[in-house]
Amino acid sequence: MADRSWFFAAQGQQQGPYPEAQLREFIAEGKVTAETLVWTEGMANWQKAGEIPGLLAGASDPPAVPGASGPFTDASGGDRLSIELGLWSFLGWTILFPIGLVLVIPAPWVATEYYRWMIARLRVPGRPGLAFTGQLRDIWYVFVAMGLLMDTAFIDIPYLQYFDMPIQALLSWMTVRWIAANFSFQGRALPITFEGSVLAFIGWYILLCISAITIIGWAWAITAMSRWICRNISGTRRAIVFTSTGWEMLGRTFLFALGCILLLPIPWVLRWYTQWYASQFALVERGAHANA
Repeated sequence: MADRSWFFAAQGQQQGPYPEAQLREFIAEGKVTAETLVWTEGMANWQKAGEIPGLLAGASDPPAVPGASGPFTDASGGDRLSIELGLWSFLGWTILFPIGLVLVIPAPWVATEYYRWMIARLRVPGRPGLAFTGQLRDIWYVFVAMGLLMDTAFIDIPYLQYFDMPIQALLSWMTVRWIAANFSFQGRALPITFEGSVLAFIGWYILLCISAITIIGWAWAITAMSRWICRNISGTRRAIVFTSTGWEMLGRTFLFALGCILLLPIPWVLRWYTQWYASQFALVERGAHANA
């Protein structure tokens, strides 16, 4: 029975199919109760979950030890995010994304599809079926502007990059707000918003750029900025936190850069680094990480 796919009824609508392991997660979360009607292949009719021997009893068993591609629960009780990326498809999108921006005209399409592809592969504990609903027409002008800014790098005008920096920060702030507002769960929009102010975001962005002068200081700047972004995300039942330290960020980025210098390992280190970065975001009960 463990390898079967299950359906269940919620609010008068059929949900599924889901593998049994995922159904048991729904049971543990209270989404599927003893009174919920369920069905799987081999059953003549829908039945209440509580009437199926072993189904609800198994929900109280301890969760499986997390694997490399599964959700991870850290020592503080937070559930870490993860992302599942195909090696060559991810490499392809990583190459296509900047090319699309530089060419300007395809930038809105490439950016929208890139985020849709990435978020569909994001694994959030308790939120199977996560998707991105942003549309090409939403902020197409932002990606066109990003492409134009990238093209200015080929123009030899003194100090031009200093004028580009706050504009790039503004465009990034608009992109973060757009991404946060377009998450959906099983076809239903999630009430997530990014509430960080534009001036604060620009300040963090400029600090991050300036910190590159210190050679290693950027690692602490990016971890602090990531925590600030998480603190300003609202609409989630649990708080989102960023758990990496500056030293961890520095060490893994060094290994990533080393792999890129060697050229051949690029696809593998690119995926490894992205999966590690995604795993540094975790869901915790609100108030549990008040100083995170």
